[in-house]
Amino acid sequence: AMDWQVLTRELSLYLESQVRVGLFGSGVGLSLVLGFGVAYACYYLSSIAKKPQLVASNDRFCRFLEEYCPVVTETYYPTIWCWEGRVQTLLRPFITSRPQVQYRNELIKTADGGQISLDWFDNNSSLNYPDASTRPTVLLLPGLTGTSKESYILHMIHQSETLGYRCVVFNNRGIAGEDLLTPRTYCAANTEDLEAVIHHVHSLHPSAPFLAAGVSMGGMLLLNYLGKTGRDTPLMAAAIFSAGWNVFESVESLEKPLNWLLFNYYLTTCLQSSISRHRQMLEKLFDMDLVMKARTVREFDTQFTSVMFGYRTIDDYYEDASPCRKLKSVGIPVLCLNSVDDVFSPGHAIPVETAKQNANVALVLTSCGGHIGFLEGMWPRKCTYMDRVFKQFVQAVFEHGNKILSM
Repeated sequence: AMDWQVLTRELSLYLESQVRVGLFGSGVGLSLVLGFGVAYACYYLSSIAKKPQLVASNDRFCRFLEEYCPVVTETYYPTIWCWEGRVQTLLRPFITSRPQVQYRNELIKTADGGQISLDWFDNNSSLNYPDASTRPTVLLLPGLTGTSKESYILHMIHQSETLGYRCVVFNNRGIAGEDLLTPRTYCAANTEDLEAVIHHVHSLHPSAPFLAAGVSMGGMLLLNYLGKTGRDTPLMAAAIFSAGWNVFESVESLEKPLNWLLFNYYLTTCLQSSISRHRQMLEKLFDMDLVMKARTVREFDTQFTSVMFGYRTIDDYYEDASPCRKLKSVGIPVLCLNSVDDVFSPGHAIPVETAKQNANVALVLTSCGGHIGFLEGMWPRKCTYMDRVFKQFVQAVFEHGNKILSM
């Protein structure tokens, strides 16, 4: 054992001296470092940096995207030191900046006596659209426990501000600091609140071009709404980011040991803390002690979400919440960005064949990017690939939409 220790110590001292001498003298250490660097660069360029897969059966829609939203046809270079899906997902909230946004809050009443909190960014200093009545409006839908304060929402507003557009963020019930007036929150399958918000926003600005962008569960909700309404919507188009297409596949992926440890448990505690503030109101209908014992999203949905919205079983709820079933009925142009290494929406569950059967749908699939990650650049604090897709697509629709809206 002693000989082995001596040998390893001698070897490590030799290597250390070689690297030190090599960097300034003999060149052996530098060769090692350079060799590794070149090998890694080759691997990165051949296997990591790739053009996204664009799935769209409609040639007009394809040509429209290639011309006015070229980012979807360009190579995506994920951040070279953190391209893996889980790492991108975990790092993005901590690493990306938070642009300053001043909101105007509005509370609107719902038919069942509840209330919804909307956060408006009016952009009254817009140079491109000084007339508020015709200023294009973007409705933003955050993820599962997200609000208007999420960094990805702030970045979308920042992008819209530079283009002169107005934004309004739809905060799900009871999540943005407002009280619950009835024992009801929200879910991915029930589109009533979203319908009320879309109707409200459109009635305030009937002459303004209007589109929506949804992220994660917000994207699922938006897709479920579009699948239900077809062409009968005031929205011109929609953008969807990191949506979970098949909820059964999503929860199964999130229940794998590492994913449970990194994401599922934390997400479950976020869901629990978002309703614990409304415990008195919700105790009228639920065994809240049981709900607070949930250790997975599936357990939470079994005890709480599926019961609240009247589903007989959790499977009935998950079936209804899965947008892959409604995709064929979408009646307006929709661009959907997913990464195939997203543990929240596994690549094999993305409905590529169904998308090909609907001329209104375009999927953009990157090989890396994780869940709402899409980090790029050496120090990815500012703009992500997702932000650039959002900006180009929204601008394309508002400035050149007539080229696809007649599809």
